[in-house]
Amino acid sequence: MAHVTGPWLSPDEVSGLWSVDEIERAARERMSAPLRDYLDGWAGSGEGARINREGFSRWLFRPRILHDVREIDLGTTVLGQPVRTPILLGASALHRLSHPDGELATARAARAAGSLVMLSTSTSTPPEEVAAVGAPGWMQLYWMNDRGITRAIVERAEAAGFSALALTVDAPRLGWRPLEYRNGDWETHGVAQTVFPDPWPEGLAIEAGLTWRTLDWLRGITRLPIVLKGVMTPEDAAIAAAEGYPAIVVSNHGGRQLDHAMSSIEALPAVADAVAGRAEIYLDSGVRWGTDVLKALALGARAVFVGRPVHWGLAVGGEAGVARVISLLSDELRNAMGLCGITRPEDATRAIVAPRAG
Repeated sequence: MAHVTGPWLSPDEVSGLWSVDEIERAARERMSAPLRDYLDGWAGSGEGARINREGFSRWLFRPRILHDVREIDLGTTVLGQPVRTPILLGASALHRLSHPDGELATARAARAAGSLVMLSTSTSTPPEEVAAVGAPGWMQLYWMNDRGITRAIVERAEAAGFSALALTVDAPRLGWRPLEYRNGDWETHGVAQTVFPDPWPEGLAIEAGLTWRTLDWLRGITRLPIVLKGVMTPEDAAIAAAEGYPAIVVSNHGGRQLDHAMSSIEALPAVADAVAGRAEIYLDSGVRWGTDVLKALALGARAVFVGRPVHWGLAVGGEAGVARVISLLSDELRNAMGLCGITRPEDATRAIVAPRAG
């Protein structure tokens, strides 16, 4: 079955879409019902996914006036890598479900925008081909219960030239996802994962027994910095910083893991306080507007990752669609920064936000 019905929009037509919400609507019109269910993919009732959006609305801006904002620079660094925007492309699976060019289109858009792509372990394009595009890249890692397979993924990421591993730590078991279950294994039809063994070995699964001490094995087999993705509490953030991990991603997995989990943006301030500058902090889950990005920066994130919007961009226009997602969020961020009286991401502090009363 076709996952997306064409034709894809031309770059000129894509440029006529003026928000990520508009891109989502155009994408959903093209997607098969099973693909929409897969990308929604929320856990249980979907409350966790809804909470992500509601969380951003609970913070309001305190705009400052009479600052010179003629020149606004979105540039920053992530683990020392310069990027031209703090809007980065997060790990999401099987991009070829949404466009034949898949992860190649995503990486090309990231390269052109001066962004960074976190490649999913469940990529539908070989990591070597994605890395060859030349965009800065991190490899997301699911630690499997076969350490030989896990080691092979790590070695492959290193050999391909990825600059960091982003270990997903919030999935000792996959969330309860009824939207996906009702469609069975449809998503593998014609779109294969290119990292895991094929056929899938009997009994292979994400390792459910990870602890802080078992992570030492991973640190011992790679030269790459390890980013912990899925940290939601100050207690865990403090341990990560004390253990010397260079970065964490505050993430509730887009609402796909634990239903009724707090939103990433609401978890962020306490995490930032606990880390106290000892590690870089990023955020994902629910980012749809440049104002969301600015709130995340103000509350302690260095940059944000977007996930579902990448698929929506692919579904409407391939590389041009992903590029439009990045440019819209970047332009919205630039506008919001100017209206708050700041000109650089590092100038975004808690002084420019306040919690909504009540």
